[in-house]
Amino acid sequence: MTLTSTILQYIDAHADTAQKLLLDLARIPAPSNHEEQRAEFCLDWLHSKGAKTAYIDPALNVIYPVGDTGENDLMVFMAHSDVVFPDTAPLPLKVEHGRIYCPGVGDDTANAVALLTVAGYIAEHHLSPKDCGVLLVINSGEEGLGNLKGSKQIMADFGRRVKEFVTFDGNATAIVNKAVGSRRFRVTVTTEGGHSYGRFGAPNAIAQISRLIAKLYEIKVPPIGKTTYNVGTISGGTSVNTIAQKAEMLFEFRSDEREGLAIMQSNFDRIVEEFRQRGVEIDVEVVGDRPCGAPVDSTDLCARAAAAVRAHYGFDVTFGPGSTDCNVPLSMGIPAICPGCVIGSGAHTREEYVQIDSLLPGLKVAFELVLHHF
Repeated sequence: MTLTSTILQYIDAHADTAQKLLLDLARIPAPSNHEEQRAEFCLDWLHSKGAKTAYIDPALNVIYPVGDTGENDLMVFMAHSDVVFPDTAPLPLKVEHGRIYCPGVGDDTANAVALLTVAGYIAEHHLSPKDCGVLLVINSGEEGLGNLKGSKQIMADFGRRVKEFVTFDGNATAIVNKAVGSRRFRVTVTTEGGHSYGRFGAPNAIAQISRLIAKLYEIKVPPIGKTTYNVGTISGGTSVNTIAQKAEMLFEFRSDEREGLAIMQSNFDRIVEEFRQRGVEIDVEVVGDRPCGAPVDSTDLCARAAAAVRAHYGFDVTFGPGSTDCNVPLSMGIPAICPGCVIGSGAHTREEYVQIDSLLPGLKVAFELVLHHF
């Protein structure tokens, strides 16, 4: 829908309130799988606006259902609460030079605030959807080893009725409309170990896992879409004079094509088995599994979102692949996209920031996309 003058006046009048909400929410720590504080804050905020049906599900999603009969079609709008940082104390925040600096402020707190502001408007004005139910969700577990927990829970509970899915995440300059799938593993190598002098020559777990990593980095990625791999962390050993008994790493591969993932899985399994055949004790634990998309037509959603960004930011967006909460519905053949409602930089760094003057047009984008169904 095109926003009416009344709605635009509401957004303008509540821009400072939304910014204050962002300053409050951004400070609350929310590492993946530990979003309890933010979930409670968001639930209390929604209840204060009159969204009495809002609740927290077992995955720590904050869900505000509007017009959900339990049987009708559903449109899902999400923004995730978790950040990549492990902090359990309040996150450091500063405002200067027209920017709000805080770890996680753009990914994804500002987008969550935009969605909360729309939800507050809907609750305050007792709006009902035109021809469907709408789920407004501040979801958990999007980042890293959160493994899309919140999105998976929503689709497990409501998936058969979901007809469209939008998650607000990242910058307004780009829209994700294709899923980059991934598999992530914790790989542990164990040896007998011993004294570095007395048992010199005994197998060393660090040396063995280093050889394994070197072999993995010889893999030639398949020429199918874009496929990548990475060792993200490595740890192990006891002391400088001890032959390491244990070493572990986190390894992932990604692809925007299912066949690319399958080929990488085959290569990974083959190399691990080769080392096991040499007598190396290797344990492999799957710690992340994000699906690729199935064939799906998201043309209408893309056009609607691009038009909203153009109307309120004044530029044309780019479209491309990404790893977002959309992976789950896209893997089920459900139209899904991921637009952003903010402009900033430094995502996944301590220096992350958002531009304050990008927040108001971002609110308007969120309002336009959600209120399309009202």
